[in-house]
Amino acid sequence: MNTKRFEMRLDPSILEQLDAWRSNQPDLPSRAESVRRLVNAGLAQSGNQKVRISVGEELIMMMIRDLYHHLKVDGEIDPDFVSKALGGGHYWALDWKYDGLSEDNMKDPRLVSEVAEVLTMWSFIENGYASLSESDKKRVTSETGLDGEDVRFQGFDGNEESDHFFVARFMIDDLNRFKWFQGRELNSHWPRVAAYRRMLSAFESNRAHIMGRTLSASEIIDLIDAWKR
Repeated sequence: MNTKRFEMRLDPSILEQLDAWRSNQPDLPSRAESVRRLVNAGLAQSGNQKVRISVGEELIMMMIRDLYHHLKVDGEIDPDFVSKALGGGHYWALDWKYDGLSEDNMKDPRLVSEVAEVLTMWSFIENGYASLSESDKKRVTSETGLDGEDVRFQGFDGNEESDHFFVARFMIDDLNRFKWFQGRELNSHWPRVAAYRRMLSAFESNRAHIMGRTLSASEIIDLIDAWKR
């Protein structure tokens, strides 16, 4: 491949975010490779192409699913999963489950990424709270007014935040990611995205320093404060 070299300077805060992003990638890419991937993702997102599946095409896919069952085909592709993903508009899920199968325009990277980040953050919070000593739990209650069942992911509003809600539901129930949250309603019945974004801002600023350990009482209190602000 014919490539050209150029230099780039980044503010320390941007560099910290870049390092946090790459630390969450399975292969821990270098900084240069991370920038390359993010640029490619940004350029792909700038397009306006959307997947469109006609009624006829969806019917064909349903018929193929039925044939799979009738013929008892034991293949790598789960026809029920594909049917549910396409029927619900979760094109992004195909790429999550079958790496490289779908095209970049079959998902909404920003929405999917935000939901995944929210679920990751709340996994840290709930796991951290469960690991606290009784005295630290009492401190959290004293300083935030929340205790026990209150310190948990409340989901997204099923009406006002339906895109977030259904992506989270699909991630947890159908992709079996974030199993910590399985069996929950996940409908907060009140808008939460704005509050979660405030929390994510605080969470991401310290993320590089909390990998490999549980959150402390002070860190949990700070995130809950951002949530309630």
